[in-house]
Amino acid sequence: MHAEVIPSNSPRSLTPDLLLIAVTAVWGGTFIVVKTALQWSGPFTFVALRFGLAAVLLGLVSWRALRGFTASEIRGGILIGTAVFFGYGLQTVGLREISSSASAFYTAMYVPMVPLLQIVLFRTLPRLLAWIGIVLACVGMLLLSKPDGASLIVGHGAIVTMVGALAMAFEILLISRYANRGNLRRLALLQLATVAVLSSLAALLCREPAPVFSSTYLACLGAMALISAFIQLALTWAQRTVPATRATVIYALEPVWAALVGVFVGDQLGVSGFAGGLLIVISVIVTELRLPQRTAG
Repeated sequence: MHAEVIPSNSPRSLTPDLLLIAVTAVWGGTFIVVKTALQWSGPFTFVALRFGLAAVLLGLVSWRALRGFTASEIRGGILIGTAVFFGYGLQTVGLREISSSASAFYTAMYVPMVPLLQIVLFRTLPRLLAWIGIVLACVGMLLLSKPDGASLIVGHGAIVTMVGALAMAFEILLISRYANRGNLRRLALLQLATVAVLSSLAALLCREPAPVFSSTYLACLGAMALISAFIQLALTWAQRTVPATRATVIYALEPVWAALVGVFVGDQLGVSGFAGGLLIVISVIVTELRLPQRTAG
């Protein structure tokens, strides 16, 4: 078993980390947009149109780079896209049976899943500070989600949501594995297209009605398509240099941004929510630290 490899560039650029933080801020602000759009559309239909339009937009601006797909790019793009689909889809299905706070808690299980999967699948041992950051992030997400005891009964909805969290963990690991094995835009395009195709099939299987194309719905769809294209490009580029465990802790900032947006529209954060958000921020800082190395002699 070997330790997780940390890029050795000196000084190490913080640009990929800052980009991932920006992605979590965008994620946290999209809940209201998606919730608004679902007034006129089924969930799988909206995801299919959102990611399909994102693939078209990315293809239009990247057409010069779309020749010569390699086997590794095709395999990586389809695998990552499949993980993205199951992460989104199963979380949506679970929300039909459990509360949003319980969903946030069970979804947060992807944070400890990532290092455990690294150990089991790749025999890679995360650094000590990464483990500390993961523990802090898990506690912070628990405080931030504030699930009550009754909502944490492990029923069908909880199990489905945790399987979705497992898919999210695989997404993070797969991006780290394939990000350096091909063209950035081709990989991102295949991810978006895969999610669109699988979501379309799911919408047909669930017999979702056709969406109502109101002006508000079209605005939400266009905004989320642009955001989806940006996010898949950003994640793939940033995880070329950011280790999977550190990326996982950074992604834990998403509910912090979502909570801040909620406060802006009138929600109450409370003491536990504030403490949880602070712990998550501290967890990100911890993963950026380096332990002093011993010198011989």
